[in-house]
Amino acid sequence: MPYALSNGVRLYYEESGKGTPIVFVHEFADDLRGWDAQVRYFGRRHRCIAFNARGYPPSDVPKAVSKYSHVIATDDIANVMRHLKLPKAHIVGSSMGGYATVQFGLRYARMALSLTAVGVGYGADPDKRAQFLADTEVFARRFEELGTAEAIKPYQVGPSRVQLLNKDPLGFKHFCAEFAKHSALGSANTQRGIQMKRPSIYSLERGLARLRVPMHVMTGDEDNNCLEPGIFMKRVCPSAWLTVVPNTGHAVNVEEPDLFNRLTAEFIAQVDSGRWRPRDPRYYNKSTMLRK
Repeated sequence: MPYALSNGVRLYYEESGKGTPIVFVHEFADDLRGWDAQVRYFGRRHRCIAFNARGYPPSDVPKAVSKYSHVIATDDIANVMRHLKLPKAHIVGSSMGGYATVQFGLRYARMALSLTAVGVGYGADPDKRAQFLADTEVFARRFEELGTAEAIKPYQVGPSRVQLLNKDPLGFKHFCAEFAKHSALGSANTQRGIQMKRPSIYSLERGLARLRVPMHVMTGDEDNNCLEPGIFMKRVCPSAWLTVVPNTGHAVNVEEPDLFNRLTAEFIAQVDSGRWRPRDPRYYNKSTMLRK
């Protein structure tokens, strides 16, 4: 099995295709298999790399919570790229992986050709922060006490997951079956080390305002916890596109793979061809009619 070493932790990865590289970073409830539809599509013209985060076998599962954080998760992306001798790549991440993708743009801008951040911002609402932290700790304890298969049952039919169930029952069944195989220890540590401790998207405003790496923010219109953070990122980041996908929940790439692929391909093509441009400065004119 191929592994990249990141600060003493082995990260399992797979790659296929040739061309400008794309690195796929998975969400909490999935692993690299969640990108299968994208790897098959983009592998026809790109070198595609997908890896399992720490805590997701066959990657290593560190026992200490201190070995998990949003900073470490971002470093892991960079170390996978270094292992593969990739000076630059397009980074595509969903949810937890989408947050790491945004952080990668802020911390490793020189290594990023572009950023695609899907379903980012869960837990960012300051009015719901206390509830988010309490719920996350309960979820972590469920993994420890019940094991993964039992722990995830309420999560599977959460308000931003039922859309997949309603659209694609077979796909939903597969998603749940794969999720049930995850390491209980790795999942609990990921919840406590990454999800509970990562800064809110709203606290990143200063860095996002300076970001010049092309960024495509994508969210489902029924992903209530990520819709407003997505709009926020579009407003404060001059390099951001925003796509809101109708009648869609959290993991757009799983729920609407064909549409996701086409939207992402168009964005990456504009970047690779040199046609992408940051926001026109005239956008910031406070008057809607007069030039000032």
